[in-house]
Amino acid sequence: MFKKVLFALALGAAASGALAWPNKPVTLLVPFPPGGSTDLIARQLSSKLGEKIGGTVIVDNKAGATGTIGAAQVARSPADGHTLLVTSLGPLVIAPHLIKVSYDALKDLDPITVVVQAPNVLVVPAASPYKTLADVVAYQKAHPDRMTFASSGNGSSDHLTAELYWLESGTTGVHVPYKGGGPAVSDLLGGQVDASFQNVNTVFQQIKAGKLRALAVTGAKRSPVLPDVPTMAESGLPGFDVGGFFGLYGPPKLGADLVKKINEATRRALLNPELQKAWGEQGYVVWSGSPEQLAQRATAERAMWGPVTKGISVD
Repeated sequence: MFKKVLFALALGAAASGALAWPNKPVTLLVPFPPGGSTDLIARQLSSKLGEKIGGTVIVDNKAGATGTIGAAQVARSPADGHTLLVTSLGPLVIAPHLIKVSYDALKDLDPITVVVQAPNVLVVPAASPYKTLADVVAYQKAHPDRMTFASSGNGSSDHLTAELYWLESGTTGVHVPYKGGGPAVSDLLGGQVDASFQNVNTVFQQIKAGKLRALAVTGAKRSPVLPDVPTMAESGLPGFDVGGFFGLYGPPKLGADLVKKINEATRRALLNPELQKAWGEQGYVVWSGSPEQLAQRATAERAMWGPVTKGISVD
């Protein structure tokens, strides 16, 4: 009889295990080096999420292979909600088109919620002759393969945004890859390259200081921090919509109850006024939502980037 009671208690504990979250520190794994956009987002989120769940939330960086090493580690982690992935969508919807990965991001990672989003913005040096997107298009059509576009590396969001822009506008340019956004922006400021599609948060301060000129944002709507800068669609490229989405994912088979619990805790954390103010000043827009909304966005972006990545090498 005693053994039967213990067995029943064990079954009950196992059945409620998904709801007993967290019962140890939660790790937000960032698949990029410290100091970048994703890392800063994870660190700002970690403290507020810790307050909401009444537990410890730490950040762990596992960089490499354009973010796919860290993503693969989370895909292999126990499905208990204590190891989560904070990432831009690049390792999930772009990298699989460019390199061989050990996971299917649309199946092997459970979407939880979008954290924030921020569009890219087409920027040129302050001394540039280009005042509008139309100026850039006109120059490129008159001078194919002359205008240089800096990026943080082959296969990066800023690189592929330029590739998509060339396809949509019927123009061609010269891609100049750098080893990170910092060097790319540095040479852009120095006039060594002509233009770049950088994430708003990366160049917002330089735009505000008048060191860079913003010509168009790549999202469907204008950026709240750049309200006077038109969208690509408003500037002559209808339907152009590229955004920087940062999402929260977990290992596969978390279960609906646990996904719901993590989603709700994260969304409550994202309502923190200090967090929203800090991110707003950096050019981010908080966009918490359902797991289904994140899954739909990832699926749409995977399909969108397929044709754009053809013939591109990340070597």
